[in-house]
Amino acid sequence: MKRMDYIRKKKRKNRMKRIVLLTVTAATAMFTIFLCLRLYAQITGAPSLSVPKASVFLDKNGRQIGDKFSAERRYWVSLDDISPFLIDAVIATEDRNFYDHNGFDYKRIAGAVLKDVKTMRKAEGASSITQQYARNLFLTHEKSWNRKIREALYAYRMETFYDKDVILEGYLNTVYFGHGMYGVEAASRFYFAKAAKDLTLEESAIITAIAKGPSVYSPVSNPEKSRERQLLVLSLMENQGFITEIQEERAKDITVTLKTEDWADMKRAAPYFLDEVWREAEQLLEKKGRYPAEGGWTIRTTLDPHHQQTAEEFIEKWMPDGELQLGFISMEPETGAITSLVGGSDYTESPFNRVTQAKRQPGSAMKPILYAAALEEGYNPLTFKSTEKTIFTYDEGRSTYEPKNINGKFAGHPISLAQALALSDNIYAVKTLEDIGYKKFNKMAEKLGIDVTFQESPAVALGTSDVTLLEMTNAYNRISSGGMQVEPTTILSISDADGKTVYEHPKKSTKRAITEQDAFVLTHMMTGMFDPVFNDYSVATGLSMRSKQKRPYAAKSGTTISDQYLIGYTPSLTAGIWTGYDIGQQLTSLEDKAASKKIWIDFMETVHAGKPPEPFIPPTGVTGVVVDIATGGIAVNECPKQRVVYVKEKDKPQKLCTDKNLREQLTGEQEDANFELFPFSFFE
Repeated sequence: MKRMDYIRKKKRKNRMKRIVLLTVTAATAMFTIFLCLRLYAQITGAPSLSVPKASVFLDKNGRQIGDKFSAERRYWVSLDDISPFLIDAVIATEDRNFYDHNGFDYKRIAGAVLKDVKTMRKAEGASSITQQYARNLFLTHEKSWNRKIREALYAYRMETFYDKDVILEGYLNTVYFGHGMYGVEAASRFYFAKAAKDLTLEESAIITAIAKGPSVYSPVSNPEKSRERQLLVLSLMENQGFITEIQEERAKDITVTLKTEDWADMKRAAPYFLDEVWREAEQLLEKKGRYPAEGGWTIRTTLDPHHQQTAEEFIEKWMPDGELQLGFISMEPETGAITSLVGGSDYTESPFNRVTQAKRQPGSAMKPILYAAALEEGYNPLTFKSTEKTIFTYDEGRSTYEPKNINGKFAGHPISLAQALALSDNIYAVKTLEDIGYKKFNKMAEKLGIDVTFQESPAVALGTSDVTLLEMTNAYNRISSGGMQVEPTTILSISDADGKTVYEHPKKSTKRAITEQDAFVLTHMMTGMFDPVFNDYSVATGLSMRSKQKRPYAAKSGTTISDQYLIGYTPSLTAGIWTGYDIGQQLTSLEDKAASKKIWIDFMETVHAGKPPEPFIPPTGVTGVVVDIATGGIAVNECPKQRVVYVKEKDKPQKLCTDKNLREQLTGEQEDANFELFPFSFFE
């Protein structure tokens, strides 16, 4: 008996030893595994949580007008910008113990493993929010043990290095909610046309339900299953104390209206403009040492929605059916801010931007640049030249050039610079270029922002060099600004995904392109294209727009066999338009030729509607005088064609228009003299 007791005692002892040994071994193994995991995590470091984020474009008023995303439409938002209802719904449904565990809910995992063993397949999921986030970032949704192990390793590393709120925020911004929407902000905008922070309880439950299976629980595709899942989410929230029973019942009774039609109807505003915004943003960000591909940028643009809509409205109204194309742009003289831009008749058919990319001949729209150089060389609005039919010799006598005016006629007497500009006289322009030289013309173009090297041919005075509409409109904008070297821009500011301002556009330019006096004198001369007092062998080139004109404009048109240009401005806005055909087709129909002026004047009058006419204010050193346009002399009653002209103090005419010597000088040797006009009440 004693021997049997001894044997039993010995067996118990051996059993205890084995249990202790196994326990120690298991503990050692667990410690080793934990140590290895910790060592693995420290060696591999924190996993990157970066994901593609959509960059958002805002108009100048802060309203979203578009976005740009690489692969996934996602608008990253912080937890503070997500509805508390949505956060609670996700935790209650996906991982009730999220804030209590270290990345793994072992009880749920054990239950899932038992079910998987019973079914002999990977049927039950028990992933925590951390594990799901790891899968969203780094893995596929393949149901395999290999993927689960890798998921666990990533989850452990994430829990080691990141705070719970960081993980939860990342999860909510990476979940796929169907229809191309990633993250709760994109889902909220798509399904309910609102920000995630404004979601109600019942809406939050619907979005949470979708995460279980976007193809199954989408309220758009499967409203019945979505409703069933929504009710389950609300029940789980009530059971876990996130909401009261009364809140649950109220949410169940509320009928939720989807607003996906708002998303479907929303078009990307101003697509040509936004393409330019992104190009400019890439350059600015790279200069700041940032990578545009990071995404998540909030780019506040210069777009004025009223200007853009007005431009598009009149383009649609006046552009004839067919293949005629156009470019249109408007900008502010003070800042260079581009307020509207249309790069073609249809972006979906051709995203090629005819404002910034197409190089075309501007025709006579180039003349103000030539005359800006002439003003620097001593010309003034009352500088007279004979403009009879002339054959010019160049290239050391080897070549000749015979310019013609648009109607084939020529003035039979000397005309002033002001009248030459109003009538767009070609002989006067070529003679001016011959006088001042190509070098000074080229230098002025450069100062006004035009990237061109003129060929040494008289024809370049008439705009035969290829330039972009952006360059030309910017040149006029610099004149409008009082001669400042303003740079065109589409961007006011750029902020990164963390809300930090990376770039802010400087308010004003401090560099000067031309003198304020020359800028004003040239501006006032360009008002002449709307004034019939300049009519002579031809009519002033802007008279077809005069019936709609309710305020002063300074402008110049340009015409070639293939191109129509019109660029002009008020003191607060510059606008330029080009119309023509992309390849090898000439402008022949009157409808095609008339489109540019109709669009331009309707745009300018509409965007300025309700505002008092803005006069062009002369700077110090410039004075106005009423002159006779035929002689440039000071006007008296005997000289009927009179107009106010602005000249620099040194250029004020000294003789009356009736002075015989003045008339003889013009009809005799036809040397340069002086002149101007316009009894238009805007300028008196």
